[in-house]
Amino acid sequence: MANQIEDQNPQETSAATAEGAGAGTEQADALDAMRREKDALQDRLLRTAAEFDNYRKRVERERRELSEYAGADILTDMLPIVDDLERALQTPAGADSDSYRRGVELIHKQMTDLLRKRGVKPIEAVGTQFDPRYHEAVMQEVSEDHREGEVMAELRRGYTLGDRLLRPAVVKVAKA
Repeated sequence: MANQIEDQNPQETSAATAEGAGAGTEQADALDAMRREKDALQDRLLRTAAEFDNYRKRVERERRELSEYAGADILTDMLPIVDDLERALQTPAGADSDSYRRGVELIHKQMTDLLRKRGVKPIEAVGTQFDPRYHEAVMQEVSEDHREGEVMAELRRGYTLGDRLLRPAVVKVAKA
């Protein structure tokens, strides 16, 4: 083997060494390029994660503010009704009961109008078939005038907001 090295032309030996060195330089350059690309991708990942976190926080804050705004809006609409109730309570005890009743009816109308304006609808229960999605049966009574499972009486009115149930109607149901 030593003879082979000695037999080689010194120019061939230096060319082989340069070729090996060139290959090492190319590998080092490729490795550096990969490291730079990895660092760039990692930086992009961190920036994207930070942007997403900021977006999530902003959406949560906006949702909370919207909820507070909606709550404040409906409370503001209720204030005149509270004022009317306070005036009704300040009426002397010996006042005319008919005018007192008309005042309470007016307040009730204001409240139902406000609820209707906000999309709240009462559930019509009496005379309908019992539906556990909208009714809560607290009593059953045998009745020949009503069909089995028919709502005979409404003990507390139920309400919906759009398709969402706010409160089920509390009802008495006919039993055969």
